[in-house]
Amino acid sequence: MVGSPHEALHRIFQKDPALLTRALQRVLHVPFPEPREIAAMNVDLTEIEPVERRVDTLLRAETDEGTYLLVVESQGKADDRKRGSWPYYLSYLYEKYRCEPVLIVITQSSATARWASQPIRLGFPGWHSLTVRPLVLGPDNVPVITEERQAERDVPLAVLSAMTHGRGPQAPAILESLASALRTIDPDNAAVFVQFIDSCLTDPQAKQMWRDLMTAIQYFWRHPLAEQVREEGREQGREEGRVQDRREMVLRILEWRGVQLADAIREQVEACTDLDQLETWAQRAVHATDAAELFAEE
Repeated sequence: MVGSPHEALHRIFQKDPALLTRALQRVLHVPFPEPREIAAMNVDLTEIEPVERRVDTLLRAETDEGTYLLVVESQGKADDRKRGSWPYYLSYLYEKYRCEPVLIVITQSSATARWASQPIRLGFPGWHSLTVRPLVLGPDNVPVITEERQAERDVPLAVLSAMTHGRGPQAPAILESLASALRTIDPDNAAVFVQFIDSCLTDPQAKQMWRDLMTAIQYFWRHPLAEQVREEGREQGREEGRVQDRREMVLRILEWRGVQLADAIREQVEACTDLDQLETWAQRAVHATDAAELFAEE
């Protein structure tokens, strides 16, 4: 189970390796050749010496122009140790596989993206023995996908958008469009993407909104990730607590989506004690443009 933004940010490319080449072509506008085949490889770069070195994700892409090794590194903050480790990874992989290695760095931070984009030059000024130029995916170049149809056309790219922009001002619109798009793909694949996003959302409000959306469409609770949340609910142990949670969820979704709430509607939701009714209202709240639509069929 994915438990951190660092892991989720690179494992999404293990889940859908072709997403990485699409990102190179469409986001970074790198003329990377179209792969005939792409597969994940062993990430362990440890030598016989007792020094362990591992890349985050390693993919092998077979193209008409040759074979490439795509080295994906998830980076949370600037780290000067990468000045030594990244060149090592690339040179080691070339020596071992005799394939051209390509370094891709993915981050949720604009500042980290700027740092990672700087070339690593080894040698003396004017005569560099080795230069490493990472390709960087981050908030400044990964597209912001807020339209449901756009998210449906490329769900993995929409997931990447949510993972990199999950703490920005457009996060609500991104998460809402993605929540709808996930219902159009295989449930098992969608469950993995749900977990990736939940792990990457570091903003508490955005994370709660995402879980509310998944609960409202009765999807989040089918995934093992929800066991942690269910365990928290069992500790409360009272039906009243579950009802109150659903009341707050209905109101929170409406407020998050910018739907105006009249006092009478708020009072009606807060007075409801029927858990099934509150679940229905929560599902309607995901798409409602007017709070009165909660009660449209009643």
